[in-house]
This record gives sequence, C-alpha cells and structure tokens, in this order.
Amino acid sequence: MRAPAAKRGRPARPQTVFVRLSDRVALGYANGRIIAQFEDGYEVSLGAFSAAATQPASALRTGLPLAALGARAKTAAEIDRLVRQLAAMGLVEYPVRRSPTKDEIVIEPQMAGYWPQAAPLRNADVLALSRFAYLRRRGDDMVLESPRAAALFRIRDHKITAALARLATPQPVGELRKRGPAIALLALLVDCGILFKLEGDASLRAAEGDRELVLWDFHDLLFHARSTPGRHANPLGGLYPYAGVTPAPPAVRRRWPGKKIDLRELLRAPAQASPAARLLHERHSTRSFDDHRPITLAELAQFLDTTAHVVSTWQSQVDLGDARPTVAYATRPYPSAGAAYELELYLAVEKCDGLARGFYHYDAGGHALVPIGVGTQELAALLTEARLSMDAPAAPQIVITIAARFGRVSWKYSSLAYALILKNVGVLIQTLYLMATDMGLGGCAIGSTNIDLFAKMTGIEFHIEGPVGQFALGRGTRSAASD
Repeated sequence: MRAPAAKRGRPARPQTVFVRLSDRVALGYANGRIIAQFEDGYEVSLGAFSAAATQPASALRTGLPLAALGARAKTAAEIDRLVRQLAAMGLVEYPVRRSPTKDEIVIEPQMAGYWPQAAPLRNADVLALSRFAYLRRRGDDMVLESPRAAALFRIRDHKITAALARLATPQPVGELRKRGPAIALLALLVDCGILFKLEGDASLRAAEGDRELVLWDFHDLLFHARSTPGRHANPLGGLYPYAGVTPAPPAVRRRWPGKKIDLRELLRAPAQASPAARLLHERHSTRSFDDHRPITLAELAQFLDTTAHVVSTWQSQVDLGDARPTVAYATRPYPSAGAAYELELYLAVEKCDGLARGFYHYDAGGHALVPIGVGTQELAALLTEARLSMDAPAAPQIVITIAARFGRVSWKYSSLAYALILKNVGVLIQTLYLMATDMGLGGCAIGSTNIDLFAKMTGIEFHIEGPVGQFALGRGTRSAASD
C-alpha cells in the first residue's frame, strides 16, 4: 500500500510592520492642528491637518500598517507627514505582526528619526549575529539590542529568540528561508547592524564593520553608547530613580572601627600652604558667565597651551616577538595612560573676544584652532544641551568637548581600554579646572555629551572618535562659585 501523502499546512501569514504611537504621548486636535500631548502637560503642535486625517491619526494608538503610509491619497499623505514628524521626535514604535492584534516583535527606536528599512537579501548571502548584539530580559519580554543599532527589538515569541540565537553560527539566507526567522525580520536586523553579511574569508571579527570597529571590545562599546545621550532612549540624568526605594547614601563614609590617628594637628597654617595647595582649595565650578566681559582669544591661547599643547614627540619600537611595530608617542602637560594622549579638544564658541562664533578643533601639535563648518542649528543644540546639563542661566561662553581617538588606546590595551580613557578624561578635566582657577576664569565639568550630535557635526563615526567629556569655560560672574 502507498503511504498516505503528508498534509501540507496552511502557509504562515507574512509579517507586517505597523507604526504605533508611544505610550508617552497622546494626540489631540484643535483649531485645525494636531497636537502632541505629554503626561506632564507639555504640548507640541505638529502642524495643520484636515479633519479627515483625525480618524486615521487616532488609529495610531493601536497601529497602522507602515506600507499604507505611501498611498497617494491626500489623507494618506497627511498621515505619512504626521508619522514622520513623530518618528523624528522619537514618539513612535513599530510592532511586527502576523495578525492585526498580536505583536510578535516590537521595534523601539533608540535614536530619533529611526525608520524601519529592509536591507536587500539574496539566497547566497551569509548572515551572522553581531558580536555586539545581546539578549536580555525586560519585564516579560526578551530584548535584542546592540550599541551599533538605531533600534532595539522587543521579542514576544520565544521561538524567534531561539531561531536568532542559532545565527551565532553563520547561515546562508537560502537555508534561513526554509527554517529560520522570517526574511522580513532578518532584513530589518541587517539594516540595524544586529546581523551582518559575511563576505570573503575574513574572520567574523574582521568581517563586521570597519578596521576601527575591530579594536572595540563588547563591553567598552556598550558602555560608551549607553552612558551618554545620542544612541539610546533610556532615562538619563539626575532623575533620582531610587529615591522611593532606599535612602540616599551618606556624603562621608562612616569611619572604620579602631583607634584613629588624628592628622589635623600636623597641618600647616593656611597662610603657609603652597601655591598648588591654595589652587586646589580655590577650585570650584562656575555655571554663570559674564557676557559683558567674555574670555579673550589671548586668554584662550594661554589656557590651551598650558593644559593640552603637545610638548614633545618621539617614537619607539615595541618588541612583540615576531613583530617590532614602531609606535609614536607624545608628551602633554597632563599624564595619560601609556602616553597614549588619545584625547582631542573641540571648542563650541558662543562668545570670545577676538574669535568668531563657531565650532573649532584644537590642533595640539601646532597650537592652533581649525574651524569646522557646522550648521547654526547644530551649534545651538550643542550649546543648549550644555546649558541644560549645567542648569545654567545661559549658554557658556565656550564649551570644550573632549573626544577620544578610541583606537589609540585599544590598539594596545585589552578589556580596560575604555576605562583608561575615562581615567584620562578625569585627569584632563582636573587640569582644566586648575588652570581656569589660576587664570581667574570660570570652568565647569559637564556630565553628559551627545555622541550622535558630535558625529553629525564632525562627520566621524561614533566608534572611531567621539565625545567622552565636556567642560564649560569663560569669565565667571562675581557670584558664580558653586562647588
């Protein structure tokens, strides 16, 4: 007898990408305009829209098919304009569904302006999971993300999670069409850099990205991207997230038990303190600057010369057994791990007597300022972010962005490269503080720097050279001392 033919199951419905309004915002309609309304009562007008657009706009709460936004109808064009405005503000997310109501995946933008794009895939392409990608639990979902990606993927189907994990071993697209995750999902992940195409005979590490990316360890790139604004959508700053969970730790640690040795009676009298000691005690942060008497170009030249100018350079060979590469070194006024001196200074100038408003790179070797052409909006955004981070009444006269040439340190050091860079930043910031104090100027360290904004202003990829600190500089007002 002939065996009965196997029954063919109904083919699975294709995955469809929807766009949905974030829970953080609601839409209102008044006087012919659609308004974004936030929980704290803040409102933003999104422009004029016809009354016919209000019904599909309200459907954004549950989700609209992304493909439908490209229709030629007038209302569809209006909704497309609305959604793109919301996307530019980071106020939408993108559910991926096979049915109208059940989310299999939710794509959450981590950078304003993200828009889902499907990378072209051929059957012969070989895909692999990025070494920077990782899965973690958030609530009841598994989250797949990467510091390189402009969006994260909240996965609600454990079968998809298991299928993606198999891509730790490179897989041909042709095989994945038969038994892997949906090709539409893979194309979205390739576009985000969570998956990448393996080409040639290079190792997995060398095949992903450029030669600068090869120098990064997983934990270093993750910390760089997640500990400063620009490449994630997590809450950031002094938000006191644990105020209702645990008391604030004390400012001064409780001393260890045992008999103490009191050092106070051994101190010199204040009048006998050395100039360096007095300088350390006089150091303070300045958040208010005297715009009627801005810092001068001559003062800025002296400040940069005594804090960051290259004093000398030399070369040395490193004995690595089979190889003896020649490494160049430099000396500057502050110490640096391994004499790497990877830190670069970029100056956003608001007011400086003798120097035009603009954005400049400090050429430490030639002791010169080189202007960089940037848009007025980008310059204003950098100065405004600095003002808000400092909680200052006005923009600083000069904002110095401390950027790192990451490969300069990671070429030599493993596992601690980024930690060394941050230590170097701390040393440089103290140097800037002390020299500002010595010159009678005001300075203030700034805790956050937007790495995406810097990349747009310089045209440099965030993993090649990027900001790791900021310092405000200018002539302080007479009552500007704070800490």
